[in-house]
Amino acid sequence: MNLSNIVFTDNLPKLDLHGVTKDIARVMVNDFINDNFKQKNEFFLIVHGIGSGILKNEVLTTLKNNKKVIDYKILYNNIGCTIVQINIEKV
Repeated sequence: MNLSNIVFTDNLPKLDLHGVTKDIARVMVNDFINDNFKQKNEFFLIVHGIGSGILKNEVLTTLKNNKKVIDYKILYNNIGCTIVQINIEKV
């Protein structure tokens, strides 16, 4: 299964970053990735909002630099969310 096959996202774990700074967001995203890795959740959502794009850019940079992340993309029907796929096998 890959990100293109995901249609419904309501049942996925979510991290909401509204109201946090970009430095706090980076830590929260990495912690959330590690938590989902431990729980073997291959897919999850990060809600960064639209705003000025500061949080979105920080989230995308953090995802790009995390070795557990296989793929990620902005949701097609909500540009304030990013869906993420991680490798749940031992890295």
